[in-house]
Amino acid sequence: MYKTDVFISAEEIKEIVGISKSKAYSLIQELNAELKEKGYLTVTGRVSRKHFEERFYGLLEKE
Repeated sequence: MYKTDVFISAEEIKEIVGISKSKAYSLIQELNAELKEKGYLTVTGRVSRKHFEERFYGLLEKE
């Protein structure tokens, strides 16, 4: 089976951000909508880890 960390799940977002699982799914929907607007394909229930880290304040440190 192919294992990848390209996508982040609601469970993982829940742990990172400290929100409920249903709120994490809402966040995923919002982020996936942004990606769809840009023409990207998305996966229901998961979002690009890179996009999540870029959009969520404080997760990425500036170099």
